Amino acid sequence: MGADVTGIDLSDTAIQQANDLTKQLQLENKARFICCDLYSLPEHLQGTFDMVFTSYGTIGWLPDLDKWAHVINHFLKPGGHFIMADFHPAVWMFDDNFKEIKYNYFNTTTIIEETTGSYTDRGADLKSLSYSWNHPLSEIITALTDKGLQLQVFQEFDYSPYNCFNNTIEKEGRFYIKGMEEKLPMVYALKFLKPY
Repeated sequence: MGADVTGIDLSDTAIQQANDLTKQLQLENKARFICCDLYSLPEHLQGTFDMVFTSYGTIGWLPDLDKWAHVINHFLKPGGHFIMADFHPAVWMFDDNFKEIKYNYFNTTTIIEETTGSYTDRGADLKSLSYSWNHPLSEIITALTDKGLQLQVFQEFDYSPYNCFNNTIEKEGRFYIKGMEEKLPMVYALKFLKPY
């Protein structure tokens, strides 16, 4: 759509796939990708941007949202927008099959779990320890407003656009947890302005 885009990810495999796709689409002059830890991005990238975007499933891997908000503010131009779409923190309270509440809504402790497979291949022959954090909406919004960003839009949705949870049912391209249809917030979206 004409934008010059910079993407970052911790995974060198994800960066390689992004670079391969960029070549296939002949967008080498419009897109670049950096492999690094988010918190260290200011050491690897210069400049500011009209828009910064954080996507689904990212901040649960970050222990410190104040550092995350600092990076966003660092790279956002005055007059620019930060936009975020993510799974609602209420979803992360449940066990994998949505049968019981297993985790605290509030970020009180690191969640350490032994996992099998990976988030891209649940059937992979891998076992590892996973470290994650549940961040309530208040922590997310406060981290950003503490940097001077102004909240313009806050929306919550009772469905997921992706079929990435267990025990889901689909209605017209929207995915709901079976038995909790239209009762559980599953996704939220935020838009902030960095004032001049």
